[in-house]
Amino acid sequence: MTSAFPELPGLEASPAESRRSDVRAAARDTVSVGFGLFPLGLAFGLLLVQSGFAWWWAPIFSLTIYAGSLEFLAIGLVLAVTPLASVAMTTFLVNFRHVFYGLSFPMHRVRGRLAKVYSMYALTDEAYAVTAGKDPDTLSGRRVLFIQVFCQLYWVLGGVVGAVVGNAIPMQLVGLDFALTALFVVLALDAFRARRDIPTPILALLSALAALVIAREQMLMVAMTLFVAALMVRFLLHRRSGKDAVDA
Repeated sequence: MTSAFPELPGLEASPAESRRSDVRAAARDTVSVGFGLFPLGLAFGLLLVQSGFAWWWAPIFSLTIYAGSLEFLAIGLVLAVTPLASVAMTTFLVNFRHVFYGLSFPMHRVRGRLAKVYSMYALTDEAYAVTAGKDPDTLSGRRVLFIQVFCQLYWVLGGVVGAVVGNAIPMQLVGLDFALTALFVVLALDAFRARRDIPTPILALLSALAALVIAREQMLMVAMTLFVAALMVRFLLHRRSGKDAVDA
């Protein structure tokens, strides 16, 4: 049954109703991501305990590092007693792409110093991909934060469950790490269906292929750099063509 005054101005939702609405929206936004993050967290938890760590290291890793690919690498780095300088350089190279994420992530929607600090800390590939497929004007700051909270919950819970199960059933499971690849494929398809922007995935593919040839060892960083440069050139050309059309 609909409200008797559905369109009257001034009948705004209460803060509690608005909060619940943002929570429900964020849950819907991240449910597909959860299907990738949770099993990937399971794989991380299993690998952690099979490498000799206690199960409670899973939430510590996931809360202090909170970077999926780096957490997997951190297990080997810790076991190898890697020097801090090498750890710092590895961290920089693996997570350098987040610099580019910050350029277009709707951080301006988030209000409050603590909220902004958490949003910067929780800016992951999945959170960025979910928000990138939506119109920033439709995202409230609270919805952005809940998207990031849900993404972290999926990951942390998956890691804890995987670590506990790994303690009880010491066995090697193969193939769960593919969940990350499958997750990004789904996110890319969702973003394409939302915007139907054919040149963007083509530029991304060409950037990846060029990086593979130029610098195979640093492919991700080089590919991201080339992709951002290509997008900037495309933007400038588009703006110039629009200006020429107006002048004509």
